[in-house]
Amino acid sequence: MLKSISIAAATLAVSAACFFLLPPGQRVEAQSAGMYVNAVDLDILPAERDNFLAAIKENGAAAVTEPGCKRFDILNLASDPNHFLLYEVYENEAALKAHRETDHFKKFAAAAAKMVDKRNARAMSVIASNAQAK
Repeated sequence: MLKSISIAAATLAVSAACFFLLPPGQRVEAQSAGMYVNAVDLDILPAERDNFLAAIKENGAAAVTEPGCKRFDILNLASDPNHFLLYEVYENEAALKAHRETDHFKKFAAAAAKMVDKRNARAMSVIASNAQAK
């Protein structure tokens, strides 16, 4: 019995040491897997749909060339041609903030101001990310 308690105590001590010896940024990275998601619902004025599509495609294509941007998906609600969801994945919140400072984002934001009827942006935490291997 004393031997099993000693083994359990040693295991706990090693686990705790590994956790506390990792630099704080690495602990957070392991928890979040380097994913910070910005989900944006947009209702576009019907007369501006084509202009919006051109502007958001340009912005999305430029965004994925940024060092901290991992993904920029533009989704359209099947039942509403004027409702869009932007699914943006960044390494961290700082990368999203850097995206918002780029010339291409500022150009998009200025153009979209007259096209968007309703906007709802939400920061999301990734619990699990599942994808089929390629």
